[in-house]
Amino acid sequence: MTTVAVTGATGKTGRVVVADLLDHGFDVLAVDIVTDGGERGRTAGTDVPLLLADLTDYGQAVDALSEVDAVVHLANIPAPGLFPAAHTLHTNLAMNNNVFLAAAHNKLSRVVWASSETTLGLPFDVPPRYAPVDEDHYPYPTSTYALSKVASETTAQHVADWSGIPFVALRLSNVHVEDDYRLVPGYWSDPHLRKWNLWGYIDARDAAAACRLGLTAPVTGAPSFVIAAADTVMDRPSAELLAEVFPGVKLTREIGTYETLLSIDRAREALGFEPRHSWRNTITS
Repeated sequence: MTTVAVTGATGKTGRVVVADLLDHGFDVLAVDIVTDGGERGRTAGTDVPLLLADLTDYGQAVDALSEVDAVVHLANIPAPGLFPAAHTLHTNLAMNNNVFLAAAHNKLSRVVWASSETTLGLPFDVPPRYAPVDEDHYPYPTSTYALSKVASETTAQHVADWSGIPFVALRLSNVHVEDDYRLVPGYWSDPHLRKWNLWGYIDARDAAAACRLGLTAPVTGAPSFVIAAADTVMDRPSAELLAEVFPGVKLTREIGTYETLLSIDRAREALGFEPRHSWRNTITS
């Protein structure tokens, strides 16, 4: 049985990733800098060990990964604008560099980590060059948060080359849990409210599935994949939205009525990723 460390395990996505891995037979070590209110040394509601560690310290990163087989690395400042720009860049780079190098030091079998859709040019104040936006739209960082992910993807590539460990970067779209879907109808009256990421999102359960698939997919090197829901958050056809808000942006292929404008074709092919959850299962327009 494989033991997987999940960093950022008490966060919004981390909690769902831990649960998904447990459901699929993995042993899990939860790692975070804060507790989630569980018993001392345990993750809330489970028997999963919780290790408190500051991953901006290399020694703590090495220790955290010393007795596991693989890591799903989610721990980062999760969005731009939460801290001063330089702090976001420095903190995320420190955590990512330390975890990547600690994985190599401990000879892990796989690193799966949370990159970001922002590496593709978000927010789209300047229109995308084409749609659906795919991995070839990279790199286009417009914030230090996005830059921290772009720089980390470069680091991952080189550490993968040095170590022979596959590194899988997941460019996650805006993560939603079920409670977030109550906000979705508020987007429908003004398509500009969510143009910043082409109306994309990802259900946390599907993000967790992508993490799990990344642990076992037959890949080498340091590939990166867009991870988004199969649809948008809008109740209008995607091509119609694109034509109204970004009239100069051309579609590179025909798309389904509500199909995502963040292409997940490569994730489908390489990881076997297939999103199964949508706000449309919870809310009707």
